Amino acid sequence: MKNILSFLSALQENNNKEWMDENRPEYQAARKIFISFVTELIQKTAAFDPTITGLLAKDCIFRINRDIRFSNDKRPYKTNMGAFIASGGKKTKGAGYYVHIQPGNCFIGGGIYMPAAPELAKIRQEIDYNAPSLIEVLSEEKFKNTFDEMDGDRLKTAPKGYPKDHPHIELLRLKSFTVFTKVPESEVTEDAFLNNVAAKFQVMYPFNNFLNTAVAEVEE
Repeated sequence: MKNILSFLSALQENNNKEWMDENRPEYQAARKIFISFVTELIQKTAAFDPTITGLLAKDCIFRINRDIRFSNDKRPYKTNMGAFIASGGKKTKGAGYYVHIQPGNCFIGGGIYMPAAPELAKIRQEIDYNAPSLIEVLSEEKFKNTFDEMDGDRLKTAPKGYPKDHPHIELLRLKSFTVFTKVPESEVTEDAFLNNVAAKFQVMYPFNNFLNTAVAEVEE
């Protein structure tokens, strides 16, 4: 992880193709370390979430190249390495586990970010039918001590089909269902980091399971 952070720090200062071409061996070495890390993390996560059994790291890790076609920011590379571990990999419509390594901004997160309309409708339906189960997960002491509160963009009013005085209107108004926790670089470079991430993912599992139970109905 020290090598990854060192490479990414240098990339932040030299975010251009010429520098990357000259330092591609260092990038490949850092990427190889990250692939190994994600491979082990998948194995540890599959021990409590069998839906990701057999998942490959390459299907979870995001490309370092930025899509600059429609952006005013023309820097060609991301200055982080990230992976979304979920059934189906990073392109899934369901919930998963995310790890983000970036100098000064390392974090662990998960859930579903901005689900498409069919998935969002099913999640809201599940909340309508079964909100106590989600509230129980979010209220669990270990969960609260591990992750920040679920927050993000919300509708200004009730979603179509739900009354404004619905007892769980704040949950129903959400557009994303994600949780995060910052991780200091001092923890990222410790030998125990892999096990610590897996332990946090295990705390997140009931949250993701609630979301995936809802989204699975879309796929059926």
